Amino acid sequence: MPNRDDALRLLDEWVDNEALQLHMKSVEAAVRHYARLRGADPDVWGLAGLLHDLDWEKHPETHPVTAVDHLRAEGYPDEVCRAILAHRPGYTGVEPETELDRVLYACDELAGLVYACCLVRPNGIDDLKPKSVTKKLKDKAFAAGVDRDDVARGLELIGLERAEHIQNVIDGMRDAAADLKLRAVDRNPG
Repeated sequence: MPNRDDALRLLDEWVDNEALQLHMKSVEAAVRHYARLRGADPDVWGLAGLLHDLDWEKHPETHPVTAVDHLRAEGYPDEVCRAILAHRPGYTGVEPETELDRVLYACDELAGLVYACCLVRPNGIDDLKPKSVTKKLKDKAFAAGVDRDDVARGLELIGLERAEHIQNVIDGMRDAAADLKLRAVDRNPG
């Protein structure tokens, strides 16, 4: 089975945009955290988070089908490929049904919002609380690219209170904060 190093190589080959790479790594961190909370394999779940937008930049018209076809040919597990398809059910027709499917869907847009919140805070993710994220979630002008309807559907799918889910995403991303450049010192070294 391919591992994270293999997935990172694919990321470098397929995704030029650093912001998109950081988003994909943010989702990976959140999904890995959920895997640990739920007794699943963080390495397998992490692959789904890391690769979920692999073809977004180069093949947006067929996203995520083009990536999944490639991942299947490379030997990625079916549960990873299925979750990637299920994160865009309106296009693929694959509804989020498995636990991994639901977690990936629930973490995708919310991780983007959490990331944006970190960028406007002096301490980045270090002291970020769910209350601050909720406030920004209600401000539709903030991180306008984040689909609030997808965030709401993700909450329904995951079956947690909003504050608990937000805290889980923060905790996962906080674990990878240096790699994600989520602290002021990581963004402005020196």
